[in-house]
Amino acid sequence: ADLVDDHLPMGESQAIMCVKRFAVGIVQVFGQEYLRSPNAEDATRLLEMNKARGFPGMLGSIDCMHWSWKNCPKAWHGQFHGQKKGSTIILEAVAYQETWIWHAFFEMPGSLNDINVVNRSPLMNKIANGDLPPVQFVANGRTYNYGYYLADGI
Repeated sequence: ADLVDDHLPMGESQAIMCVKRFAVGIVQVFGQEYLRSPNAEDATRLLEMNKARGFPGMLGSIDCMHWSWKNCPKAWHGQFHGQKKGSTIILEAVAYQETWIWHAFFEMPGSLNDINVVNRSPLMNKIANGDLPPVQFVANGRTYNYGYYLADGI
């Protein structure tokens, strides 16, 4: 087969180039509205909507998904071996009910569990450093000065 960049068959390099162009296009078209962190106005709206749904102080839902990595390099198999058969890479995301994905962290090896991914998360670093919009809410008569994220099974 013809090689491009001295290591990929031409069909594979074309596919990679098309996926990259597609990703750039998605970011250019939807990035400002759907692929961004919330500002103070967004946080206020999220808090109001979630309070009405019975979750005062909730900024969003966070979850980690294990994605199969068919062509994981052999040297990395141990690190990326997921909880199930095969190598996986983990996507941590915070999504909002209106298709707004305002946090995505796609890098951690599948050998980690969700709590270990959250501990390494740039989002948690932002929370710890106070880099997110200020949030204040009252639950059970107690005032909290930070929001929270609904999670399952961590």
